[in-house]
Amino acid sequence: METEQLIIPKREYDLLMNHLKLSTNLSDFNKKKLNNELKKAKIVKKEVLPDNVIVIDSLVTIQDVKSGQEFSFHLVTPEEANMKKHKLSVLAPIGIALLGYTTDAVVDWEMPDGVKQFRIKKVTRHEKDNEVEQPQ
Repeated sequence: METEQLIIPKREYDLLMNHLKLSTNLSDFNKKKLNNELKKAKIVKKEVLPDNVIVIDSLVTIQDVKSGQEFSFHLVTPEEANMKKHKLSVLAPIGIALLGYTTDAVVDWEMPDGVKQFRIKKVTRHEKDNEVEQPQ
């Protein structure tokens, strides 16, 4: 399956490149996939980034293609991560997998229980002044 080109600001690109170089917990599948995606990525200034591109501070809803289960979370820096508040680290496996993708993309990523496919259902930018409302 051909992956679409990532659209990503330099901050997120540098973060992923650094993680790729230093990470010991990425599987061979994920390292190869991430490396290929970053080689083809379109690096843009944050000011011209489309609103539906997943970056740090995005509110994201994804769906597991196989099970149909949906997950919503706020993608944040590792220091801000808090699962009780649905704040997921950008360096968590699914955070790494989603950076730079847009609404309706289907992303393959190897999880501890095998390769999973996720469809991106919704992406919005988090406004720092607003509190995140999470689905119950």
